[in-house]
Amino acid sequence: MLRNLLKVKFLRFLLVGLLNAAFGYGCFAIFIYFGLHYSAALFLATILGVAFNFKSTGSLVFGSKDNRLIGRFVIGYAFVYCVNLGGIASLAYFGVVPYVSGIALILPMAILSFFINNRFVFNYA
Repeated sequence: MLRNLLKVKFLRFLLVGLLNAAFGYGCFAIFIYFGLHYSAALFLATILGVAFNFKSTGSLVFGSKDNRLIGRFVIGYAFVYCVNLGGIASLAYFGVVPYVSGIALILPMAILSFFINNRFVFNYA
């Protein structure tokens, strides 16, 4: 039963995540286009993404409307930002352009984000 609930929740997370990823990657790509370094572009896109994602992820995926969880959500996304930045930097070392790195890391960062939100932010095991 718990396993099935987790599968459904993860599927909802992925569907809502498509919208959130399109928003976040769109911001990232626009910032890169305007000449920002990938770290600054990712930082700004993450800030905008946190504001956009908190409500959609909280209510549509985890059934939470508790605004007090925003602090945990920000901490979770700060961790995801650091991991994502490390991934983009690693791929850049091998010559992969930030546009491609950003796309390549969407799914791994979504999975990481789901586990952080599921365990740390919204406290559902």
